Amino acid sequence: MKKYISPKINNLKNLNLIINSDSYKLANEDIGFLSRDEMRGVRMLLEITKPDLILEANKILSTIIIFGGASITEESSTKKRVKNIKELIKKNPTSILLKRNLSRLENLLSMSHYYQSAMDFSKLASISNQNKNYDSDVIVTGGGPGIMEAANRGAFEANCKSIGLNISLPNEQIPNAFITPGLCFKFNYFALRKIHFVMRSIAAVFFPGGFGTLDELFELLTLRQTGMKTKIPIILFGKEYWDKIINFEYLADHGLIEDEHLNLFEYADSASEAWEIIKSSKISV
Repeated sequence: MKKYISPKINNLKNLNLIINSDSYKLANEDIGFLSRDEMRGVRMLLEITKPDLILEANKILSTIIIFGGASITEESSTKKRVKNIKELIKKNPTSILLKRNLSRLENLLSMSHYYQSAMDFSKLASISNQNKNYDSDVIVTGGGPGIMEAANRGAFEANCKSIGLNISLPNEQIPNAFITPGLCFKFNYFALRKIHFVMRSIAAVFFPGGFGTLDELFELLTLRQTGMKTKIPIILFGKEYWDKIINFEYLADHGLIEDEHLNLFEYADSASEAWEIIKSSKISV
């Protein structure tokens, strides 16, 4: 004999399926829907709008960008890594890879002073420009380790705000612990992250770094060269490093940039020197 099932029970099961289906979710609560390729434009708009509204609510009028290598850590940390790899080489003295890594770490150790310089500069800039009513010239970094951490740390130790614009990467990185809570943002799109770096900036300081730092440098130089960004100080921190990495004069000599474009940036070798360049620009809010 076939079991009798009440129509009411069937209807309740069906109603439950309806209510719990993706189609019944509000569009803004349907993560699967928002993650579709067709919704990329909406996601991009959200990445533009969310940080903008939060920074406005926090009365942040302007920012100073600090870029630099994620691998440049404070001296004590790098020394420990050098010591550890030397111990490994003692156990495996023929390893070419270990010796190569030691050479790289020793070079990073020679650059560890930039970590302290980034902290010092961040303290100078932060203390000078933040008050109870509004915050101008707030330090903004990529929110990661290395020079980014040092810059956020400098503001943190000065009891001042700083911003982190983190990025979602295949090898996930977490934000450094010195960013002001509520002012750390996570981006999916590099292009939109760059917009937020530049839109409030009144200066940018570039410490030694790799592809990411170079990418941001040339992005900003291009915006200045083409007049898409108003005049701001662009400071290359560590003249010896930058002279070895990029031969700007060579570009000018071959007619690839104008001689006047060499004036789009300046060099500094100390935190106080970099800060004086920015102060003398008279652009700060």
